Amino acid sequence: MDQGALLGLLSAGVVLLFLIGVPIFLVIGYWVVGASLIIDFTLANVGVTLFEGLNFFGLLSLPLFILTGDLIAAAGIARRLADFAHACMSWLRGGLGLATLGSCGLFAAISGSNSATTATIGGIMHPLLVKDGYDSRFAAATAAAGGTVGIIIPPSIIFIVYGFLMNLSISDLFVAGILPGALMVISMMLVCWYMSRKHGWGSISPLDWGRVFSTMRRAYLGFFAIFIVIYGIYSGVFSPTEAAAITVGFCLIAGLLLTREIKWRDLPDILLKSGQLTGMLAPMIAISIVMQQVFGLLGAAEAVASFVAWFGNSEVIVLLVCMAIVLAAGCILESLPVTVIFAPILAPIAVAHGVDPVHFSVIFLVGAAIGFITPPFGLNLFVASGVTGIPYSKLVRFATMYMAGLMLAWGLTAFVPWFSLALVPKVGG
Repeated sequence: MDQGALLGLLSAGVVLLFLIGVPIFLVIGYWVVGASLIIDFTLANVGVTLFEGLNFFGLLSLPLFILTGDLIAAAGIARRLADFAHACMSWLRGGLGLATLGSCGLFAAISGSNSATTATIGGIMHPLLVKDGYDSRFAAATAAAGGTVGIIIPPSIIFIVYGFLMNLSISDLFVAGILPGALMVISMMLVCWYMSRKHGWGSISPLDWGRVFSTMRRAYLGFFAIFIVIYGIYSGVFSPTEAAAITVGFCLIAGLLLTREIKWRDLPDILLKSGQLTGMLAPMIAISIVMQQVFGLLGAAEAVASFVAWFGNSEVIVLLVCMAIVLAAGCILESLPVTVIFAPILAPIAVAHGVDPVHFSVIFLVGAAIGFITPPFGLNLFVASGVTGIPYSKLVRFATMYMAGLMLAWGLTAFVPWFSLALVPKVGG
């Protein structure tokens, strides 16, 4: 039996393992080991790459941003941000759901992580949504979908990786992600409003400007944390990893001394919770990097480039094909390996057909972000399932509704370059 047939059988086998509930890390790991044996690729590489794949300075911010999210939650800062968002949205049907999505947007400007946004905001808002009459599955899917903006609204670890790979300005990429991130939040809010109106979910109360300003004052620590991250990175005072560390320190001091909702005895549990989420994400990122190497040996890069080129020279067609590839890859891979594998392949093709490189970076990463709620991988769905206790399979139906809204935002981002480039400084301007 030739290699192609063996790889086909292996792939079918690991899909079956996934369907019967084997953890995705083990599914990918089985495929990597099996494929390495089939193509006679040394297994010693697996162990080396699992380490070296995580031995990247930019990834140091991952556990720090996750810890920031847990500290913000424990200190009551995230809840105050959510209270402010709810005060602004309470006069609309589905106001608490809209507030959940708005809170995800605010939290994303601090955490820089999809999964951390989903875990923190989902943990706070899901019980409140259920209590307010929302379907528990829809409430969990709302948190999962809201978390997708975590890698689009700056700061974003993935934008840093993309900029490094493609030799683009990190500051330009961060600025380019602001309006598309806001567009994603608005599109999901429209979906939430429609679903809430259709099913009569959530209570409605008149807009109270006194409550709006009161909750805004109470949420000042959250706004200050956002300011630390954005100002520090944009001004060049410190790197994203340093920004994450400084924000951790600020949130810890705020929780211990200002809100006083964190006690010294709580710190071991907070650190353990952050470590558990990091321990879930890091192995998946590492094994995905190994998968990238196996794909490279199988000639995946050349095959993808030839496939895109086959459709012709039309900018629109090439862009649509690139978007389809990113979305398909996001269904089975985390955003980091999707970026590492496909950005160096697809970006030069898109740029050669007239697409601005910064614009394409946003197109690429919005597609990768949608992959966080796209089965069968859908990392945010796994995180939301873990936080809420609702089985993954029961979240998929409601997640697809948010996918429709996100696809609309993605299309607008792709074919209206203004959303990506309006805030980016012009060279020589």
